[in-house]
Amino acid sequence: MATAGAPARGRLTVLWDDYATAWSGLHGGFDPRRASFLVRGWVRIAYGVGSWLGRHRVGPMTVTTAGLLICATVPAAVLLGRWGALLAAVLVLVAALADGLDGAVAVITGRTTKLGYVYDSVADRLGELAWLIAFWLAGAPGWLVVTAGAASWLQEYARARATAAGMSEIGVVTVAERPTRVLVAIFGLLAAALVPVAITVATAVWLGLALVAGVQLAVAIGRALRTSS
Repeated sequence: MATAGAPARGRLTVLWDDYATAWSGLHGGFDPRRASFLVRGWVRIAYGVGSWLGRHRVGPMTVTTAGLLICATVPAAVLLGRWGALLAAVLVLVAALADGLDGAVAVITGRTTKLGYVYDSVADRLGELAWLIAFWLAGAPGWLVVTAGAASWLQEYARARATAAGMSEIGVVTVAERPTRVLVAIFGLLAAALVPVAITVATAVWLGLALVAGVQLAVAIGRALRTSS
């Protein structure tokens, strides 16, 4: 998030087109107005809910913190058994919604900051750690959980380092971006409520997608940095 001045409290002047432009700038130039129906619809919903939260003076860091705290309850929910796995899936969904709203509130209220950007990124990684701990508690092998987490976090680390080295965009939208990991977590936990072994399958899917994404990102980073050098 780039630093911006805050508007007067309670006064929201960001229209949809302005919001979409700002959102694109925070997501490597990816324009939500040209995205798929689902992505465009989600961004529009985030814009609407974010506007409501902004009018009620709910700050972006508050939303981020709420999402992180919800993530922290996911492992505890899994310990409740099969119904707990179902509850854990719902909690992941709610946390993911909060994750999509904090940026919307920041843009709409003019409270985007570099600190908020870093905090949001750290909260995302900690939230995913909580989900993976829940996978392990639900029965997934520990080695598989650790490997899956390391592979996906390496993708985020490589992208961050490449950006610091001069890559001006996100490089490539891989098959294992955060929305995909959210879906794997939700459906993996839902399936585990019915068939416990499904959580191991979900962890393996997480790992497989992360490995493919790593190759995609490596190619994109190499191309981008060779062009900029």
